[in-house]
Amino acid sequence: MTPIEPDAALLDTVRSAERVVVFSGAGMSAESGVPTFRDALTGLWARFDPTELATPQAWERDPDLVWAWYEWRAAMVRRVAPNAGHRAVADWARSAQLTVVTQNVDDLHERAGSAVAAHLHGSLYAPRCGGCTRPAELDDDRFDGMAEPAERMTPPSCVHCGAAVRPGAVWFGEPLPDAAWATAADAAENCDLMVVVGTSGVVYPAAELPLRAVRAGATVVEVNPQRTDLTDAVTHSWRVTAAEALPILAAVR
Repeated sequence: MTPIEPDAALLDTVRSAERVVVFSGAGMSAESGVPTFRDALTGLWARFDPTELATPQAWERDPDLVWAWYEWRAAMVRRVAPNAGHRAVADWARSAQLTVVTQNVDDLHERAGSAVAAHLHGSLYAPRCGGCTRPAELDDDRFDGMAEPAERMTPPSCVHCGAAVRPGAVWFGEPLPDAAWATAADAAENCDLMVVVGTSGVVYPAAELPLRAVRAGATVVEVNPQRTDLTDAVTHSWRVTAAEALPILAAVR
C-alpha cells in the first residue's frame, strides 16, 4: 500500500491516454541501488569532483583515470537489478503506446524488458571511439570480478582507426545526441500523458521536456518523494517512489 493513493482524475487520465511517455531520472535507478552521479564518488573516488571526471578536458588530461571510473560504474550497475518501477514500465508498454526516455546511463530499463527510445545522456554500455566516433564492441565479461575499482585503466584502442575508445556517457559541456534529443522532443510534444519519474528537473535541456509536454496540452505527472523544480509546472505531483507508483499506473488499463 502506497502512503498516498492517486486521485480518481489521475487514474481516469491514465486509463484514457493513448500516447504515454515515461521520462526517468536518477531517482528511479537509485531504488535499485545505483548511486546518483554525485553519490557515486565514494571510497577511492571520494577525492574527485565528478565535474572534473566527466568532461572532455578530463579525458584529454588523463584518459586512464576517466576510463577506470566509468568502467567501475558500469560494473557496479551490472551487480544490481531492475526494480518494480522498471518492470512496471515494461508491463505498461504491452497495453499502451508507451515511449521510454531516460536521463540515466544505466541499462535497467532494458534489462526489465523495455525498449528505450532515447538515452539523453548516453549509456555506460555504448562506448565509442574518441576519434572516428564509431561504436566500440567490447566484451561484457570485462566486468567479471570487478568488485574493487582500479584507479587507472588503459582504454582499449579503436579497431578502425586506433584512437582510444571513450565512455558512451555525455560529458559536461557536450551537446546531447541529436537523434536522442529529436526523438525525446517529438515524444514529449505528441503525448497525452507524461510520467516524470525520479528527476529533479534541474539538468537542462532534458528538464525542458516536461515543460514542452505541458505546453502541448499533455497531462504531466511527477512521481517523486521530494518537491522539485518541476512541481509547480506539472499537472499532478505524487509524493511516492517509482517502485510504488508505476505498478499502480501500469495496472490501471
